[in-house]
Parts: sequence; structure tokens; C-alpha cells
Amino acid sequence: MNTEPVVVNRPADSPVISAFGDQMVLHLSAEETGGRFTMWTNITPPGGGPPPHYHENEDEWFWPLSGEAEFLKDGEWITVPPKTAVLMPKGSIHSFRNPNDEPLEMLIQTVPGGFDKFFNECSQEFAKGGPPDMGAIVAISAKYGIHYPDP
Repeated sequence: MNTEPVVVNRPADSPVISAFGDQMVLHLSAEETGGRFTMWTNITPPGGGPPPHYHENEDEWFWPLSGEAEFLKDGEWITVPPKTAVLMPKGSIHSFRNPNDEPLEMLIQTVPGGFDKFFNECSQEFAKGGPPDMGAIVAISAKYGIHYPDP
């Protein structure tokens, strides 16, 4: 018998974390899932998306909810319609971007959990005002096993 508490997070109760121009609407944090996974809705403005990167620790999967999304896969950009499942295993260089005129919403999960901690720490750097210290962002990323390969 499982003795862990059942977690129910309603949309109004989900914290919103902002960094990199995106918003993370956190549905299930690593803390709430015992570190097993993190689940959130990512809202990316038109033209937005992270630079190519890879994760040492997490597998990451995406489910676009609205509009098309573009994903970097094997060095090439591919366009997918809403409701397409995309898996980026740990160690794979990947990215995504929003080619739409409207914000792109995607349900994203990482296994194991902890991506919310990374995003929250980065949000503090972006909240300082002015352009973020990219050296600090790269250092925070490395702390969480996220790396940006040279182009």
C-alpha cells in the first residue's frame, strides 16, 4: 500500500516562474513527486525558445497544446502540429522554438524531477532587471547538468 499523499494542484494554485522570456506554470514539482519527475506548462512567446542544449540528468518530453512547435532533432529543425509527442533523451542536443504569431503552450515533463529548481534559480537572475548575467546563467545551468554546446 502506498502511503504517499495524493497531490491535486488546480490551475489557480500552480506557481508561475518566469525566465528566458518563457513562463513555467508548475503543475507538479520535484518536491511534490518525491523527485521522480517535474510537470509544467511552458508558455513561449512568438519567436522564443532556448538555445541548443543537453541535459546530463533528465529525459524531457513535450506535448504541444496550441499551435505548431519546432524542435531541433539530429541537427535539423522539424515542425510538429499540436498534440504531437516529442522525447528528448538525456544527452541529446535539442531545442524548441515557437514559429507562431501567438504564444506556444506545451506540457513538458522531465524525469527525474528537479528542472523546476533550475528554472526557479534562473528566474532570480532574470528578475534582477536589465540584461541577465549570461555567465551566471551558464553557471546555474552547469550546476544542474545543463550545457550549451558551441555552435
